[in-house]
Parts: sequence; C-alpha cells; structure tokens
Amino acid sequence: MRKRSLRDLEVSAVGLGCMGMSAFYGSADEAEGIATIRHALDLGITFLDTAQMYGPLTNESLVGEAVRGRRDEYVIATKFNYRMDDAVPGDTSTIGPQDGSAEHVRSSVHGSLRRLGTDHLDLYYQHRVDPDVPIEETVGALGELVTEGKVRCIGLSEASAETIRRAHSVHPVTAVQSEYSLWSRDVEAEVLPACRELGIGFVPYSPLGRGFLAGRFTTPDELDANDWRRQNPRFQDANLEANLRLAAKVKEIAAEKEATPAQLAIAWVLAQGEHLVPIPGTKRRSYLEQNAGGVDVELTEEDLARIAEELPDAAGERYDEAGMRSVNR
Repeated sequence: MRKRSLRDLEVSAVGLGCMGMSAFYGSADEAEGIATIRHALDLGITFLDTAQMYGPLTNESLVGEAVRGRRDEYVIATKFNYRMDDAVPGDTSTIGPQDGSAEHVRSSVHGSLRRLGTDHLDLYYQHRVDPDVPIEETVGALGELVTEGKVRCIGLSEASAETIRRAHSVHPVTAVQSEYSLWSRDVEAEVLPACRELGIGFVPYSPLGRGFLAGRFTTPDELDANDWRRQNPRFQDANLEANLRLAAKVKEIAAEKEATPAQLAIAWVLAQGEHLVPIPGTKRRSYLEQNAGGVDVELTEEDLARIAEELPDAAGERYDEAGMRSVNR
C-alpha cells in the first residue's frame, strides 16, 4: 500500500480504526479483532487508531496484544481526555468527565503505554477539547511528553480552526482528526483550510458513514441491541429515508467504477488531498480487505464534480445533542 505523510509522520494511505472491536458497535469478537489487526500488516496497513475511552480501556489492551512482537511495524495513535480514575474496563458508564489539564495529560499517558505494551506512542490526540482548560496548557503538556520521548507526535480530535491555530503556536500539531466523508463535509469550511495552511495532516474518521454508506445496514433494526448507532439521529425516521437515497446513489456510482460503495467512499476522501489519511473502522478481516481496495479506485475530475453535485450532506446531525456539545466548533 502507498504511504502518506501526516506532517512529520509517515503512515499507510489508509489506516484502521479499532474502536468497534471493543465498544459502541454491538457484539465484539476479541479473537477476530486481533486477527484483523495482524492481517492489516499483510495488506500494508500500518496505521492503527484507538483511544482510552474505547471500552473503556479494553481497546488499547486489545491493540497491545495484537501488535505484541511486531510493535515497531505499526504506527499507533491513541487518545486521552476523559478521566479514567474510576473507570471499569468495558463499562462506559464509569467514564469520568473531560480533563485537559496538564496534570491529567502527564498522568494519563502512562496507562496507555502500559495497556499498549510500548514505551512510546506514535501519535497522541486530545480526544475532545476541554472548554474549561486553555488549549495552550494542554498542548504545552503534550509537548513535554514529546521532549521526554513518551510521545512522537501530538494531535487534536474534533477541534475548531481557531483551536488548531492556538495549539499549533505552542507546539507543532501533526494531525487533526474529525468525522469527514461523502455525507459529513462541514470541516471543509474552516478546519481543512487551516490544516492545509499550517501543514497539518488530517485524519477522517467514519469515512464510511459508520458503515451506512458501505451498505452494511439499511435500518437500525439490523444492528445489535447495544449498538450505539441505533440512537444516531441520521438513522431515525425521515432522516433515515433521506439517507437511504443518498446511500443508493453511492452504490450506483460505485458500480459504474466497478468498486464497492466502501471503496468509492474511501477513494473520495483520499482524493481530497495528499495530507488526508482515512481510518475506516472494522472488526472483521473481510471488510478490512475490501476497505484496503479503496486506494486503487481512481476518481477523475468529472467523477468528483458529479459526486459534489449529486451527493448532498446527510440528513440529521452526526451525534445527538449531548454528543454535538462535545464537538469544538
């Protein structure tokens, strides 16, 4: 697989989001998750994305087990933000409040290093911007971790353009992560331009619309009872009907390109710039192989113009009201 650069960090052109192997997307199969991570190397996918809150805590441990003995062949990104002092592995109700303080930055990294079984993190993101702590304090502490060798590069997740600029003035930001896909393009207004201007890489999560654009389900009734997507506004009532039409159009265009809908969605993100590295999530090797094929789908200027004209943004917010409040805008 081709490589791309997130500022000063070289990664595979497509990464692997590991969240669903442990949390939020219904039943988990740890053995298959580990096999999927290990199979990623066979496909040239080296960039793994996890976080403390996935599980909580269990996803980092799963990734650590999967990379054992081959850790240096992977580029591992994880995230901190929420207090985990009283967190019970696997119980999301025990996750604490946000904390972007310098003290929490310094203390939280040790747990991630231990669970991942490594002496350094390749990329360490603030998972959500803490509105009660100046970003300068948070990033200053992250910069100290870089100096100490515990972290190679730092990043932000779901940060506004203003926050990105303030953070970058304190310490170079390697990557910004946010939801971005054929049906979630709000970052095009300010965030993507800021990243281009500052030379910061951009990591789109959910490039497959949480599996919906890939045709993995057509109604939330097909999902496990404990799957978070059942409550997502985009899969409810009139929003669902509108978004089904959008997914059908993705399928139509993909068929014309002799690609799967997932491959078209990934190819579209890749076509938005060389500094973008999507991290489609999956917990199965079969879907991983399909997603990897997205790098081989060529989209012409005519294709991109047609997609811009025929594919509107999704109906409905990407999170519920509480979730949208956590997005720094």
